[in-house]
Amino acid sequence: MNTKYKDLIEQTFDFPQEEFHTESNNLFFHDIDMMQLVKQYGAPLKFTYLPKISENINKAKNWFHKAIEKYNYQGTYNYSYCTKSSHFKYVLDEALKNDIHIETSSAFDIDIVKSLKEEGKLKDDAYVLCNGFKRDQYIANIVSLIDGGHTNCIPIIDNYEELDLLLDETRSKFKVGIRIASEEEPKFEFYTSRLGIGYKNIVSFYEREIANNPQVELKMLHFFINTGIRDNAYYWNELLKCLSVYIKLKKVCPTLDSLNIGGGFPIKNSLAFEYDYEYMVEEIINQINVACKEADVEVPNIFTEFGSFTVGEAGGAIYEVLYQKRQNDREKWNMINSSFITTLPDSWAINKRFIMLPINKWNHRYERVLLGGLTCDSDDYYNSEQHVNAIYLPVYEKESPLYVGFFNTGAYQETIGGFGGLQHCLIPTPKHVLIDRNENGDFTTKLFKEQQKSEELLSILGY
Repeated sequence: MNTKYKDLIEQTFDFPQEEFHTESNNLFFHDIDMMQLVKQYGAPLKFTYLPKISENINKAKNWFHKAIEKYNYQGTYNYSYCTKSSHFKYVLDEALKNDIHIETSSAFDIDIVKSLKEEGKLKDDAYVLCNGFKRDQYIANIVSLIDGGHTNCIPIIDNYEELDLLLDETRSKFKVGIRIASEEEPKFEFYTSRLGIGYKNIVSFYEREIANNPQVELKMLHFFINTGIRDNAYYWNELLKCLSVYIKLKKVCPTLDSLNIGGGFPIKNSLAFEYDYEYMVEEIINQINVACKEADVEVPNIFTEFGSFTVGEAGGAIYEVLYQKRQNDREKWNMINSSFITTLPDSWAINKRFIMLPINKWNHRYERVLLGGLTCDSDDYYNSEQHVNAIYLPVYEKESPLYVGFFNTGAYQETIGGFGGLQHCLIPTPKHVLIDRNENGDFTTKLFKEQQKSEELLSILGY
């Protein structure tokens, strides 16, 4: 009878996979021995595998370039990184190696842009697409970029007042985009996104506020839906509605030449994950091409703003199982040496699933367990995985530590968790390690941040 954990995985999934395999009963991630990482740095541990960022950027570029060639599409493709997914400098430094653009969402983002420009990391002709709801500080920072000569800084107009706010602050000529307030999926608690301007009002807004103003040039229409880019009727219907607006706007606005389809490529959250990225890109390009040809308007240059897809699959977290609590005849709680609420907040806040695998003991028998965090909060647990509302891990042994890894956690978790700040129940932020490859292709590791110390937390609290 096959009762080893490795047997369970190999019988349930197509395993090994591109990024995962095992050797000597330990897990390897992109050929990195995870157990060796634990021996070197300990656990709990956060890590970022930097080459994955460039790999995903170039995958997307390749899909779009192939689709453009296949359909003889006459526009260009421009990859932008959505900085809110992870603002860390090591992420931006890696991403910007690949000739990309930046999408911002708040005032302090512009300070990051200026820092990158001063270092020569962000080119002077790179697009800086300024999204989000804008008021005094954000407007002032955007204007400082425009007045400083960054001609491809494009504020995306979110509401009727923003254009006037910009005009009040600068006499420079500048480009703008307009965001469409997309209609949400029926299961949402609201019908229309709070972001952007309604479909029916965009053309009239342009004609009233921009068409006769020589200081402003409309260059871009921005489209994004919360559910992301998915092969379903809702997405294709919203895309066609967006194209209808683009065509109407293009016919009265000759300067309009770009369509931003936002972000929303999913990332792998299970060993059973399937998504045909290439097909989706081809179909998006085809739909835009056909709609514009039928309307006899030039096709737009395509922009995307991929955040999670850029950085999500580069990140991971490793915990040690400290103890097993048997609370009744059926439930076994494996207690980790950190907290899910603080280190993987999306698992608690929006019930997001990550790939969860043991780091060691793949040749041991497995058991069904629940995973509990260190905080005294009843919600600090992780209890379902790709095995349908259950977690299976190698059998707990008190004298032989079990380590558990969560993968593809690189987007949002640090910023939502409040990196470097207070943590729930004062559980410290784990040590963070950066993994890279040198010119010879060998792995290198670098400690980015030590685990938080009590002095840091007490200082914030005023002690």
